Amino acid sequence: MSNISLAEFADKVDEIMPVIAREFLKQKVDNLFKVRLTMPQMIVLNMLDRHGESKMTDLAHFINVTTAAMTGVVDRLVRDGYVRRASDPKDRRIIRTALTAKGKRLVDDIAKERKRMMVKVFGMISQAEREAYLNILTHIQEHLKEPEGNRRSLK
Repeated sequence: MSNISLAEFADKVDEIMPVIAREFLKQKVDNLFKVRLTMPQMIVLNMLDRHGESKMTDLAHFINVTTAAMTGVVDRLVRDGYVRRASDPKDRRIIRTALTAKGKRLVDDIAKERKRMMVKVFGMISQAEREAYLNILTHIQEHLKEPEGNRRSLK
């Protein structure tokens, strides 16, 4: 598999990722995944779990959507009881969001299940392969954290 072009690499990754995703989906726990969440909703729940109460504008900026789009995402999470929303008492234009106890339980349950699935799937490869994979992901993460204008090629 050496000397493949970047385009061939992208095609191969595109071919492999659905197989991995399918394996994760096969491992699901029915009770946990009866909850239907979109990717933006999952990202918002995770961000609120990691950073605590957040302004709507910060959430929108984080996932690169308009505040109007974020309002729709948060509306559904509020409706389902996972997030609470309130105006800032000092400036009513600022809307703050936070996880509810129900939302926190959901995030914790999803994290436990995701970890269980990771252990099962990545238990199929060696410790050395897992370390190499983690090093690559960490390297990519470091590059993605850089401001876009400063990003170097991931060589």
